[in-house]
Amino acid sequence: MSSRRNAREQVMKALYANEQTEGDADQAVHALVQVPLSDDPPTRDFAERLFQETLDAMEVADGIIEKHTDNWEIDRIAAIDRCLLRMATTELLEFEEVPPKVSVDEAIEIAKRYSTPRSGTFVNGVIDAVLLDLHDQKRLNKTGRGLIGMDTIQERADSL
Repeated sequence: MSSRRNAREQVMKALYANEQTEGDADQAVHALVQVPLSDDPPTRDFAERLFQETLDAMEVADGIIEKHTDNWEIDRIAAIDRCLLRMATTELLEFEEVPPKVSVDEAIEIAKRYSTPRSGTFVNGVIDAVLLDLHDQKRLNKTGRGLIGMDTIQERADSL
């Protein structure tokens, strides 16, 4: 498993713990991100940033997600799926260096591992719609490695 996948899994767990306990975000990030990833500082730093950016962007992400979940309020989505959708949406919006395909694929794979049997398909459908919408709105600000696969997204958007 890649170290970034491990980081995303730990962030999902921290987001879930923070949400379920309505607790202290600092405690969640310490116990579920900083300690488990302490032997890999670059991965830990990525995870800490992803956790904090996801918390900071939660209202914006929720609005975007709800736009693509017909008849589903954000609170009715399975908690792990909700955390993953928020995290992936935040990556799409705030992580210029991460290719959109990576953010989407990672959310799907983590959903398959940690959530319900149908979660992979659900997360795939929602985050794919979010990705195309953000692309159409020109809200994907990708640079460097983050540009990988952007031509494919443009082709898909053009074909719709």
